[in-house]
Amino acid sequence: MPEGHTLHRLAREHQRIFGGTVISASSPQGRFVDGAALLDGRRLARAEAYGKHLLHHYADGPILHVHLGLYGKFLGGAGSPPEPRGALRLRLSNAVAWTDLRGATACEIVTPADVVALVTRLGPDPLRRRADPHLAYQRIARSRTPIGVLLMDQQVIAGIGNVYRAEMLFRHRLSPFRPGRAVPHEVFAELWADLVMLMRAGVRSGRIVTVRDEDRPRRGRLSPPESVYVYRRTGEPCRVCGSAVRTEVMAGRNLFWCPNCQAA
Repeated sequence: MPEGHTLHRLAREHQRIFGGTVISASSPQGRFVDGAALLDGRRLARAEAYGKHLLHHYADGPILHVHLGLYGKFLGGAGSPPEPRGALRLRLSNAVAWTDLRGATACEIVTPADVVALVTRLGPDPLRRRADPHLAYQRIARSRTPIGVLLMDQQVIAGIGNVYRAEMLFRHRLSPFRPGRAVPHEVFAELWADLVMLMRAGVRSGRIVTVRDEDRPRRGRLSPPESVYVYRRTGEPCRVCGSAVRTEVMAGRNLFWCPNCQAA
């Protein structure tokens, strides 16, 4: 599932390409015909992201809400769009570019009140300027739930997915099984600041790179498997201590951790 930095990068891209222009909208698949009709011929005023949610604000009211889920994807290009093929939920285009949405969990028209309700039920987003990490820590500090579960809860922090969960816990030597209430405030504060830095870098580069310079396996541009400490590295040696990376299911997703560096 795309993590928060991907949605913020998409929002920036859509704002740059489509912002301020009149949009042609259609639903070749037929599942979003009425929604596309409300957007067609309107000007895109603003594109933004909150956590894993993408929002397009159109002139005169309509708001498009997209949640990509596990299989959703935007693909686009310059010039005129090609002939529609396959299960194409939504096509947006202007005079210079186009983008196609396929496989999204949510693609819907919402009201301003719906947006307020969405944001209210989400935790702070590290990529939003006014995000308040104290709101996240309040929920963590009073919970017996393992921190590895809490970090995947979008009501605690919006935008963290499986990769950032595993990597942030490793970078701060936190056992994923430690109860939230046993995580010191100063440790969480360091984790939050680190998360903001890494996610901002992810927006700029379109990649998740969490390995510190001193732990890099080699020089030069790293491949995705080389760019992380523990994510999807089951059985491989920890980059810091050499212990075998372990995995088990937690919060419905595979959790990866080093049993030595992240001892309970």
